[in-house]
Amino acid sequence: MAAIISGFDQNKRRISTQQLLQKIYQALEAGETEFEVTSSGHHDIGGPLWTEDGSPLKFVVKNPGQRVGSFGLEGTEIIVKGSAPADAGWLNAGAELTLLGDGGDTTAHCAASGKIFVAGRVGTRSGSLMKRDPAYDNPEFWVLKNTGSFSFEFMGGGIGVICGYGCEDLPSILGDRACVGMVGGTIYVRGPVQGLSDEVWLLDLDDADKTFLSTNMPVFLNKIGRPELEAELTDFRQWQKILAKTYEERNVRSRITLREFRHQKWVSGGIFGDVVTDDYTHVAGLVNAGDDRIKIPHWQDKRFGAPCQVACPSNIPTQDRINLLRQGKYAEALELVLKYSPFPASVCGEVCPNLCMDACSRRYVDKPVAMKELGRLSLDAPPPELRPDTGKHVAVIGGGPGGLSAAWQLRLLGHDVTVFEADEEIGGKLRQAIPTERLPANSLTSEIKRIKDVGVKVEVNTKVDASRFQSIRDNNDAVIIASGAHNAVIIPFPGHERMKKGLDFLKQVNAGKQPKVGKRVVVIGAGNAGMDVCLGAYAMGAEKVVAIDIQRPAAYKHEIDGVKALGGEIRWPVFTEKVTEEGLWTKDGELIEADDVIIAIGERPDLSYVPREWLTDRGMMDVDDCNQVVQAKGVFAIGDTIQPGLLTHAIGGGQETALQIDDFLAGRDLTPIVKPEMINQSCLSKELFKPRNRGKFCVTDAKDETLRCISCGTCRDCSMCLEACPEGAIRRVEKDDGTFEYVSDDDVCIGCSICAGICPCGVWAMEITV
Repeated sequence: MAAIISGFDQNKRRISTQQLLQKIYQALEAGETEFEVTSSGHHDIGGPLWTEDGSPLKFVVKNPGQRVGSFGLEGTEIIVKGSAPADAGWLNAGAELTLLGDGGDTTAHCAASGKIFVAGRVGTRSGSLMKRDPAYDNPEFWVLKNTGSFSFEFMGGGIGVICGYGCEDLPSILGDRACVGMVGGTIYVRGPVQGLSDEVWLLDLDDADKTFLSTNMPVFLNKIGRPELEAELTDFRQWQKILAKTYEERNVRSRITLREFRHQKWVSGGIFGDVVTDDYTHVAGLVNAGDDRIKIPHWQDKRFGAPCQVACPSNIPTQDRINLLRQGKYAEALELVLKYSPFPASVCGEVCPNLCMDACSRRYVDKPVAMKELGRLSLDAPPPELRPDTGKHVAVIGGGPGGLSAAWQLRLLGHDVTVFEADEEIGGKLRQAIPTERLPANSLTSEIKRIKDVGVKVEVNTKVDASRFQSIRDNNDAVIIASGAHNAVIIPFPGHERMKKGLDFLKQVNAGKQPKVGKRVVVIGAGNAGMDVCLGAYAMGAEKVVAIDIQRPAAYKHEIDGVKALGGEIRWPVFTEKVTEEGLWTKDGELIEADDVIIAIGERPDLSYVPREWLTDRGMMDVDDCNQVVQAKGVFAIGDTIQPGLLTHAIGGGQETALQIDDFLAGRDLTPIVKPEMINQSCLSKELFKPRNRGKFCVTDAKDETLRCISCGTCRDCSMCLEACPEGAIRRVEKDDGTFEYVSDDDVCIGCSICAGICPCGVWAMEITV
């Protein structure tokens, strides 16, 4: 029998909340664990309470006041027969709270654990500040109907499920301005959604999401007494999920102009010297050697990285490649590049934005070194010699550029590698999404063949689900998750269902399926992918393509120029209000007429085949600084599964992760790979290089770039320092392994700095001794 707790005295007058709570405490001390509470707006019923022996507590409450179930602890069940006012489940710490009616404002506010079930709707700011303690299960907040405005503000973790039952006519089941400040957690929504914060994404469900909802929906419906709704509410075509943007996605900023920097950012300052004391026991001459020198030269070959090497996400040391070409070691130069990337011709030579050229020191003289042409030299280069077989087996899930880069490197290191690819051929977005105008088919085909020829095994048409993933993991010594990002991000403004997804469109174009487009096309997103979509639209017959963006276009200049050359128009900032049959309406009330609207603002990975606890709150793989999954030793992740990036980022990640796996398989400790510090431009003597006429400049033979490369930070063995030293203090020393170094004799050197001044590569540095 349950203890009967009344909120009224013998004269049927309402007692205070304190008196009612005292009744509950006294019954609890008497051994009662079940309570029927008749309230009259009394607050704080249901927690925080516990029993000495850990027995569960159950409350059935009528007509509660504020904060019913607040601070509720694990083992406590609270059932409210009817609705509850504000703050129901506030700071829930593990209790199960069921409202058989509506919830007021701030229901589930600050919930950190436990479950809250609502049979109706909830008010403003419900779900705000939900959070998750990693030591406990996610808090769950289930609502049958809809929420008020400002819901899930500053959500940091947990799971919200808003079923939208009977709310089809509402403009948004989350009210207005939902998810402001959201940084973590997952919200599942069924029905119309508008007015979301721009700090979140609205995405389609993956298999893991469907499993979660189909497993837990019957539990929720039974709790609220509506089991008959299960079939209707598990039609997942009506569901989507909301995830917070990553830090990088939320902090996209346009590069400001030099004028903006000078007027807004520049801070003036000065340099101050220290006071130096001297004991005057030794008086040095005007020109000195040995310990009396003010400056001492040091030959610092490779102490600093060249700008091209540091800027290259694939870590290719072009200065070393060109030094080998300069020495006539052509085969060694081409082989060197293949030790860093299996795609020097396809990516470096064709589709890479060539961040190395943007950083190249030669651009201050005339034009950057021709990296694309250098990359194409390696198209038909044979692979480097493989190390002896180790007997270790590594699986790579995903045959895109990142996965193939890792597979290539691991095979060169002597490991047995199998790539599992869901598509009919490997290559990923290189093959699926990049127009052939930008990437000739023969380049990619040749380089993929080279990967297969070294012994990388490939299983195509193999979609990996949770069961297959476990089997792969059981049968390999290490696993790399490199399945990329193929789920398009959709913005939920009115009419978004009319839009085509950019990646799907590009895949159809490259597969030769000739997708139909109208004469007028609007592309939402002016990044590099958006430019590819523009090219694809023109190739499919469009006559006018307009690409819009809310910020300065992120696409590289040559990509934008290619679209404009076809008649394309790039407009920003443009904010979309809705999409209709007429086209796209902006928030300024302008109609951009369009037969088709294609969205290309990014993709998210489908990682439903791995356990949910391996993922971050934003649905990406949770890895350490060595790209190893935090909760799964021997499982690594790269590319778009950990954060969005360029093709060359994925290739570099694959190369670095292969080295980490090699250490892992050998039983060595894993340490993060750190790029070398970039050499400062002031260290280089660029004035020694004769500028070429930019207007007449043309690359006819990439090998001639040996004459233009400054070889930043790496000695080019020109001996100018040896010839220029006025004291003859420098000599060249040949080592037994065929390498060399330049040495300064301290007893002869006077610290004049001529060696540092004459060195074109910045290898000589002067140490100031006072």
